[in-house]
Amino acid sequence: MLRQHLPLFSSSSYSPIYMALSRLTRQNSHRLPPASTKTSSRSTIMSSSSPSAASVPFESPRKVVKKVLSLSQSEGDGATVRRSIGGHELRNLDPFLLLDEFSVSKPGGFPDHPHRGFETVTYMLHGAFTHQDFSGRKGTIRTGDVQWMTAGRGIVHSEMPASNGVQKGLQLWINLASKDKMIEPRYQELKSKDISQAEKHGVKVRIIAGEAFGVRSPVYTRTPTMYMDFTMQPGSQLHQPILEGWNAFVYIIEGEGVFGREGDVAASAHHCLVLGAGDGLSVWNRSGALLRFVLAAGQPLNEPVVQQGLFVMNSRAQIQQAMQDYYYGRNGFEKASQWSSA
Repeated sequence: MLRQHLPLFSSSSYSPIYMALSRLTRQNSHRLPPASTKTSSRSTIMSSSSPSAASVPFESPRKVVKKVLSLSQSEGDGATVRRSIGGHELRNLDPFLLLDEFSVSKPGGFPDHPHRGFETVTYMLHGAFTHQDFSGRKGTIRTGDVQWMTAGRGIVHSEMPASNGVQKGLQLWINLASKDKMIEPRYQELKSKDISQAEKHGVKVRIIAGEAFGVRSPVYTRTPTMYMDFTMQPGSQLHQPILEGWNAFVYIIEGEGVFGREGDVAASAHHCLVLGAGDGLSVWNRSGALLRFVLAAGQPLNEPVVQQGLFVMNSRAQIQQAMQDYYYGRNGFEKASQWSSA
């Protein structure tokens, strides 16, 4: 999605490269120093939910260590987003760079803009969005569909409403390792009916990436990731293993629930909950209404992160190179200057 950023490099504030990109981006530059992490050797992620489960089945249950309320803000062209990851309170959560809950109606949207160095995962909650890019690719995702786009070395695309009324969804940005930042772009798209699903004891899950209840998603994650959409009936509980060493968060779409420890205060819609270390997450729905949330976890890359708006690389020199490549139409952006979306 289009993000508006202030200039990062003051020395080039009046260059033609900057002037071209400043209309698209504003500054959100930060670095993450490498850090060590412990990764579990477990290769299978399973879920269990049972009203009779009296105790948490984890040696080290994950607790909520940070709670962020995502507030509405303007974005793109007439769109509104609730940004949790990527905002001031939570710059990133390695390997996750951004999470937006978006809401947009015609004629608004996210017109032509570039990306380099990461992946975008768009999950439609309601309505339809049409995506076009400078390679000639065009398609529409509708309620329940997923588009997993690897921008790699460069994409210029647009994302616009495809039906009347308000279109709603989630967009998650996942960083790519330095060795993968300049790979060729690729797409993985799943229609709602093709997304792996499972249901047990009042808990239903749509598995966008990873595995739950013994069911695995067909999506390939270049940066190892799990991403799931859970709906819990009143009175149900869930115990979801998460690989040790992976960073994880919950974003609540609807309702309220208790996350992490049984005695904690319930969290409600539009909150992002960062989970601490451990081997699994427990959730209880003690309300009289449905609880719906997404759970995402990913293996940290532990690499420097330098971001200039829509480009995410490992150094300022690489960011400057990306800006030059986009402006001059080279190294993956050869079609940029001759293309505009319909």
